[in-house]
Amino acid sequence: MALMRVVELLRLSAVSTVWVDTIWDLEFTDIEPLDSRIEDEIKEDPEVFKKLYKQLLPFSSDDDSAQNIWTVLGENEVSVKSLVAVLAYFILGGKAKSPSVEQRHYSLQASSLYLLLLRIPGSVANKVFHQILFDTCLDVILRCWPQTCGKKRKKTALKSSQGDPKTGKRSKSQKKASEEMEIDEDDEEEEEEEVYFSAQDLLKLREDVVALLQTLLRLLEKFSLKGKPQSVDSCLRIFTELTTFEPVVGELSFTEKRDVDQLERLPELAYHGLWLLCSPTHGEGNECRRRVFHRLLYVILMMRKDERSNPCLLAPSQTVYKARDQAILFICNIVDEQPEATLPLLKILLQHICHQMVEKSDYRASGSQAVGKLMAKMPCEEYATFIRWLHNYSQNNRVAFRMFALDVTVVLLGVDEREADESLITDLAVYLSHRFLVHNIIYARCSDISPTVRGHALHCLAQCLELPSRNATKWIHEIFSSSSTAGTQTLMETAHSEKTLKRRDTAQKTAMTFRTIELSKHKSIAAASHHGGTGSGIIPDNTSVEYQETMALFKQRIGDPKPNVRKCALETVMSLLKHGVILCSPENLAILSERCRDPAVSVKKKSMQCLMDLLTALHDNIEVQEAWLRGVVPTVIDSESTVQEKALECLDDVILKHIKSHGSYKNHDTSQKLAWDLLGLMCDKCQDLGRYFSKAFSVWSRQQKFTTTFVNNLIWHTEGDRAAEAWLLLAKVAGGSSKLNYGTVLEAWEHTVRSPVVDVKTTCHILTVISNLAAGINDDTKSRIVADLMGWLKGFNLPLEVISSSVDALVCLGQSENVTDTMAFLNQYCGELVSLCEEYLSGILLNERGAENLNEELLVKYVYTLGVASLHCPAKVKKRVFLLIQSILTSSEQSEEGAELPASQPLSQFKSSSMPTVVRAHAVITLGKLCLQHEELMVKYLPAFARELEVGKELAVRNNVVVVLCDLCVRYPNTLTRYIPNISACLRDPEPLIRKQTLIMLSNLLQEEFIKWKGSLFFRFTVALVDPEPTISDLCEYCLVDLFLKKNQLMFSQHFIECIFHFNSYEKHKKYNKFSQTDSEKIKFSLKGMKNQGKRFRIYRFLLKNFTDEQRFNITTRISQDVLALFVDSELPLDADGAELLADVFDVLSLKEIKLTAISGSAHADEPPEDEMLVSQVQKKNFVENVIPMVIALKNQLEEHRSPVLKHLMAYLQVTMQDYRSEVKELFVADEQLAAEVEYNLKMYEKQKQQEQQEQLEQQLTNFTLALSLSLSLRRRTFAAMLTPVGRRVSQDTISSAPAPRQWNVESPIVRKSRGRKRQL
Repeated sequence: MALMRVVELLRLSAVSTVWVDTIWDLEFTDIEPLDSRIEDEIKEDPEVFKKLYKQLLPFSSDDDSAQNIWTVLGENEVSVKSLVAVLAYFILGGKAKSPSVEQRHYSLQASSLYLLLLRIPGSVANKVFHQILFDTCLDVILRCWPQTCGKKRKKTALKSSQGDPKTGKRSKSQKKASEEMEIDEDDEEEEEEEVYFSAQDLLKLREDVVALLQTLLRLLEKFSLKGKPQSVDSCLRIFTELTTFEPVVGELSFTEKRDVDQLERLPELAYHGLWLLCSPTHGEGNECRRRVFHRLLYVILMMRKDERSNPCLLAPSQTVYKARDQAILFICNIVDEQPEATLPLLKILLQHICHQMVEKSDYRASGSQAVGKLMAKMPCEEYATFIRWLHNYSQNNRVAFRMFALDVTVVLLGVDEREADESLITDLAVYLSHRFLVHNIIYARCSDISPTVRGHALHCLAQCLELPSRNATKWIHEIFSSSSTAGTQTLMETAHSEKTLKRRDTAQKTAMTFRTIELSKHKSIAAASHHGGTGSGIIPDNTSVEYQETMALFKQRIGDPKPNVRKCALETVMSLLKHGVILCSPENLAILSERCRDPAVSVKKKSMQCLMDLLTALHDNIEVQEAWLRGVVPTVIDSESTVQEKALECLDDVILKHIKSHGSYKNHDTSQKLAWDLLGLMCDKCQDLGRYFSKAFSVWSRQQKFTTTFVNNLIWHTEGDRAAEAWLLLAKVAGGSSKLNYGTVLEAWEHTVRSPVVDVKTTCHILTVISNLAAGINDDTKSRIVADLMGWLKGFNLPLEVISSSVDALVCLGQSENVTDTMAFLNQYCGELVSLCEEYLSGILLNERGAENLNEELLVKYVYTLGVASLHCPAKVKKRVFLLIQSILTSSEQSEEGAELPASQPLSQFKSSSMPTVVRAHAVITLGKLCLQHEELMVKYLPAFARELEVGKELAVRNNVVVVLCDLCVRYPNTLTRYIPNISACLRDPEPLIRKQTLIMLSNLLQEEFIKWKGSLFFRFTVALVDPEPTISDLCEYCLVDLFLKKNQLMFSQHFIECIFHFNSYEKHKKYNKFSQTDSEKIKFSLKGMKNQGKRFRIYRFLLKNFTDEQRFNITTRISQDVLALFVDSELPLDADGAELLADVFDVLSLKEIKLTAISGSAHADEPPEDEMLVSQVQKKNFVENVIPMVIALKNQLEEHRSPVLKHLMAYLQVTMQDYRSEVKELFVADEQLAAEVEYNLKMYEKQKQQEQQEQLEQQLTNFTLALSLSLSLRRRTFAAMLTPVGRRVSQDTISSAPAPRQWNVESPIVRKSRGRKRQL
């Protein structure tokens, strides 16, 4: 018989019974060496196991007529026990360290043979099955395959959301890190020695692996694993590993079932095995399916899960992505086949995908797509239930959870909205709407406590607008126009309470056991969700209140402290503008353009990119074009070179590249039309950007960017409809290009001179081109142009812009290598203009009837021409000219008799004048130009300028005086030093224009170091931080931080203590606030008193926020030594002024901004650096040894005087006790009575504070109720009456009318909390 002949090749009769018993006794965990002679005889035929497999295969069929193999073996006295032992010997040979190719073949073939024996009926009765040997047969599949060619990958440490439950930061302890290192080291120790495999070896090994898998699948079709959970897990582990074992060409099909013999691809075989394990044959209920889903969870998450270690991330690759897609497709097929049994498991799978997601963006994106595909298989009820769970999940305290909830929401918004079935209950129907996803998940997270989540929510909101589905856009529109935002706003306001959420241990446990994850919300969040509602029953309100509130939220995000949030907010605002959700108004567009000057480089670039995207989408919108210019063009002079390069790249892409020849210009070409439209704006509305535009062209000229073709294209356009724009570019190009055609320029000039109408913009550009080309023009042509210019200028009928350009061109034409000739030319022609102006002004000012028929416009042109021309011929300017301009400037109002004259003007020099304001304003500029060339006269007129600043009433005149004085500071810095207080006094001018102009001019002078931070300049400058105009306060903040603090890191700390004295107008200290000021200046810059307390602390907080920890430590020490110690020693009296100062000092010491980062917990790192910890320890020691004794001594003095400052001291003690409780207790050990007194006082203070808070809240509630009643009554009026706005908020004066402790009037937590409650009501 052929079967027995093959069996004899295994030499079973020669095998020792003792050896067989030993193998079985060891339970196949270890192996005893087989007799070498017997092993060699078995290996004489390499195909021995295959031959036996072929002979045994017919016995495994289901045919009842087949002969019983066990009977045959028994009749021939073949021991089944010996057969299994010999097979086990060769099977375990494949698990040896660095097995040879031969051992691997024998191991795989013997494993196939053993599994075939199990498939033969009667194997269980004959005790062929052994748990350990069965698992070993599965293990050899991966053990025998070369690790370098298969599955071995470098692990990536899994950083998921297992971080700080309060902060959501991704911290990793040293112990955990060491454990991961140990795991990696173990893997390295287990690495096998390198064995060479030829291509033929690999092919044969794969054939053996395929044969083994086919045998295993045939076994699973008949052999039940019910009651063998370990074997089921082994099968699942091997099948899961094989799903990513090799790449699959094409797609796997799970719908059509094929015979096992037809399956040759390893992943296909693996999924067929998983499908078999999902059948009821291998387990009761859903247990096997649960195990299958749990294993595939890590394939979907792109992780590798070992039995002995935590999941490890797999590096993203096409193979990994393909395996993920196959796993999703397989699960979807299983759900389709067995919906009732698998839907609960599908929900659990989705929950665990969410629960074990990591924060890395690639994995989040992959996971969200997987969740979206799997949710598509859910019926409406299960779908809505999971959305409800996802909503709770989005409010979890872990950052990774909230981030991933946003990603999933965006994916769900990308599919069609589901319609509710008739059987769906009403409470769940709302979760099917895209409105719920947009409002309650994405928009709600825009105010998340974590900046990472805030930024991602804004990014997702922008993504929603780009989705093909219009539902998301519609619901985003509703955020700006419907009263339904009240609910989501309440949710956002209460979202900050997530700090109090505690991590549930059950969530972590269920993640490991693959059970349903129940998430609980904090009660405040649950309440907010209840009030926010699900959208049902809310009546849309198309008023502008919601629009303004929502825009205020986005503007707040635009100014977020975190650059990433600002970038995402810019992207969102751009999308809102692009899709018409918000209006493309100048105010909204300014949000994008202003961020091009953001302190962060990445935000600047993002803002420019957003403007580029918006311009591409709305290229015909003039407002968008202007915003693009105002955002991009000024950044060409940015301090960061990369930002400059980005701006130049944008300008090049949008403008320069689309300047084509006149013949190639096409109106339907949007790119060309856009380029010329932008240039048209540069000639009109955006002329003020010309200096920045010139800077861009100077850079391009150095790069030799202007080719002959480009210049010729511009020249062709000078005769078309775009002449003004073409001359603008030629004026910029002319300075750096020698390729201009002189003939074309001169022809244009001749045409301009002969034209009866002067086009101001075009003429100025032509004159600029002539100025740049003057060196190359011949003498005859120069003489002709000079004659034309003089004819124009002596006519005095040109616009002021043309006068200035004409004089500049005249000067350029007169330039020569001989300086004497140049001066003679200028004295001749410019001197002639000065003489004409002097003659005209004499006739007007010195003639008694000269001003009767005054031509105001003509007089301005003469005054302006005089100033421009006098700069180039100072020798031709006579003293009479100064007197003429002086007479124009004389104040129109005489000082009252007996009134005290300002210190800057001891005598009244001039008589009164009735000249118009515009003439006087130009006269100021002209006199300033005259003073630039005549120092002795400048000294004479400075008091007049200073007097005008103090008593003048005309806005234009005072503004120009500031400009002139600041320009003179550049020319005569030492002389103008004494007038810096007069200039800085304009920072408190009633007119915002003058305040802003003064701030800009002083910043320029300080930056160029023409003036210094002396006297009261710093304190006056910082007062601009509390300017009522937000643009001025923002500009001041930018200048202080980004310009001055970078140059001098000690500037804020050096002036901080004196700020407290100065802003409280306290002058009794021997050192501080001792600079000289007039009484009017003291009143103007005083921030003394309760009404200015908020302004003072706005400045204090700003300065402290920009301190380093070292500076915070030093300033606390200096305050205790220079202020508190003087009050303790009675060097400073505890009078009314001293009490106000001391109250400010204690309130400052109580601010969180003055605390060290190591104490306040504001550091971004999980553990503060060692140097910060060291400073913190020193701070605590200093506090205990120096500050506390002074505070206790002051407390006793204040109690004696019954001073109101005592409550400020107690508030400071209450704050410090939280940070230094242990240190203070040690200090009070020696004085138990003092400790008891302090403790009692603190308790009484706390009780009093709670009573005041309660009274304040009751007062606010009463005011709010009255306002609500009034609003409801007014809404019942007729339509005509409703035109009057009635829904106003309760004024702050009404709310704060109840008395409150002084320190809470700044910005106490109680006030903020009460305001929040009011908004909720």
